[in-house]
Amino acid sequence: MIRVILCITLLIMGSIAVEAKATGKVKYPGGKFFIWRYTLKDKQGSTYTIEHPNRWLSRKAIERRKRQALPLDSTDLPVSSRYLKLFEKTSDDVIKINRKSSEYAIIGTSRWNNTILVRSNDTTLFRRLASLECVRKAEEVWISPDSISRLVQTKAHTTFNPWDSVKAEPYGNGHEQITMLFGQRLHNIGHKGKGMTIAVLDGGFQNCNVIPAFQHANIIGAKDFVYPQSHFFYQETDHGTKVLSAMAANEPEVLVGTAPDARYWLLRCEDQQTEQPVEEDYWAMAAEFADSAGVDIISSSLGYNEYDNLPNYYHQHDLDGQTSLISHTASMLAKKGIILINSAGNSGMGPWKKVTFPADAEDILTVGALNAEGKNAPFSGVGPTQDGRVKPDVMALGSPASLISGRGTIVRDMGTSFSAPIIAGLVACLWQAFPQKTALEIIRLVRQTSDGYEKPDNIYGFGTPNFWRAYMIGKLEK
Repeated sequence: MIRVILCITLLIMGSIAVEAKATGKVKYPGGKFFIWRYTLKDKQGSTYTIEHPNRWLSRKAIERRKRQALPLDSTDLPVSSRYLKLFEKTSDDVIKINRKSSEYAIIGTSRWNNTILVRSNDTTLFRRLASLECVRKAEEVWISPDSISRLVQTKAHTTFNPWDSVKAEPYGNGHEQITMLFGQRLHNIGHKGKGMTIAVLDGGFQNCNVIPAFQHANIIGAKDFVYPQSHFFYQETDHGTKVLSAMAANEPEVLVGTAPDARYWLLRCEDQQTEQPVEEDYWAMAAEFADSAGVDIISSSLGYNEYDNLPNYYHQHDLDGQTSLISHTASMLAKKGIILINSAGNSGMGPWKKVTFPADAEDILTVGALNAEGKNAPFSGVGPTQDGRVKPDVMALGSPASLISGRGTIVRDMGTSFSAPIIAGLVACLWQAFPQKTALEIIRLVRQTSDGYEKPDNIYGFGTPNFWRAYMIGKLEK
């Protein structure tokens, strides 16, 4: 199973994090539906040109590219409007001929993968679209389940419990997870992520809109890429709430995250109801949105390696950074000027063992989990990739980490899902100090100042980063 995290929440003084609880199953609304992914051959007929990127990219996104001397290319162009119109016309024609209660919708596209997602209950439509001359490949990526869980809303505490405070400790419960990486020394000289924008790609951000601790966080927007979009965006899983807290929390003596001054986009791209390949498309759409919005860093605590009712969809020899759609997308991010920090995955104790997709991607920072003694957590996914690259890249505390739950309480939770954002926040602090550096240069700097850089292995990768050393070396490179 490829759920976002091995979720082991520890009871602390009688308080435990609780997500919205399933209250039984309900029939999937609307009957049987399917989603197909169509990969197009080219982008002929596009109304966009590389010479005028401001038509689909924000000013901040364009400036990020210019600052790093990264040219736009054909992958940056939106999907051809001519082909989109052809898909719509073909769908209308098929439904008219069938004369039945058919529905269809184009629910998304990917610029970088040149794909179109179509949702319909008419199987003849999918075959007709697959036969179009502009289509290179067609694949079914989602089937509606027979039933889904019904969720109830979860309320959040308006204050922390008295025992949540660690008196006279500025970082509170987060002390260990930042000092292990010497990140507090960056904070001490004023580098707390100010001016940096981080997109958090996750499955839900329960109560982030009402938990008092996040009222101080600079959350600049939220967007849902899962189809259909949730009617209760802030009542989905609290996994993303915990991830966000590792970076954005700023509650002295309770929990201070690794980048409390950064700006944050909350992007939901994980469907909690099923586990199917379409979630790779949602992830790609979220990553491309982050690019267009001008984000600097993506923190992703999602990983995939098998899907519902699709045995052997992936094999370990697919861990090459390109085979899976999600990893192919992730491998492009640094070339767009964005740093991706992704969790290694929690398959270390299962039959898969290795990192999950997109943790195999090229030019990213894949993060494994350590315990308080600095030893690898047994659940943390290992490397190398199929093509022999070191994975994970680096390690951070994740067995357990201190976080804020969807209830607004302090919890200690295990998973590479939480070691990744700890690193992501400090990458933002380091990049704040050296804004002239490129994404690839910051990635290299983090790797080379980790304690296992001289002798990397398949369990710890390059080891545990020392962000103060990275800062000092970065100053010498100026």
